[in-house]
Amino acid sequence: MRNYTRVDATVACAGAPSLEAMPELKRLGFAAVINFRLASEPGADVEAEGETARSAGLKYIHLPFEAASPEPAVVEAFLKAVVDPANQPVFIHCGSANRVGAMWLIKRVVVDGWDLEKATAEAETIGLTSSALRQFALDYVKTRPK
Repeated sequence: MRNYTRVDATVACAGAPSLEAMPELKRLGFAAVINFRLASEPGADVEAEGETARSAGLKYIHLPFEAASPEPAVVEAFLKAVVDPANQPVFIHCGSANRVGAMWLIKRVVVDGWDLEKATAEAETIGLTSSALRQFALDYVKTRPK
C-alpha cells in the first residue's frame, strides 16, 4: 500500500490496497474499509474489492470521490461513516491517499476541532499533494453550515 499511515487506534489511511490485503486488514483488527476510488479509475475494481472485503468479514463503504469535481454530499457521507463506532477501526483509501488526505483534513477540523494549520500538516503527511483538493477541503470547512 502506498502512503500507509496508522493515524490512531481507530483509523488507518493509504493508497489503494491489493485485494490480497483485505484478509490482512481484518487480521489487523479493522472493522470496515472506506474506498474513495471511482469505478472508472485505471486499476480500480470496486466490485471485486467490495466482495473481497465482505468475504474477509469487513464492512465495505464505497464513496466515489471525484477529485476534479468534489461533491459535498460525499464529504458528509464520509463524516457520518468515519465516526460510526460500528465502522471502527476503519481503513480509508483512494488511489494514492491524496483524496484521503483532503477528507481527513476536513474530518480533523469539523469533527475533532483541530485548527487548519495542524490539520493541513497531518493531511499532507497522509498523502495530500493536490493544491486543488487542499483548497476544496479548506473552502469546505470554512463554508460548512454548523
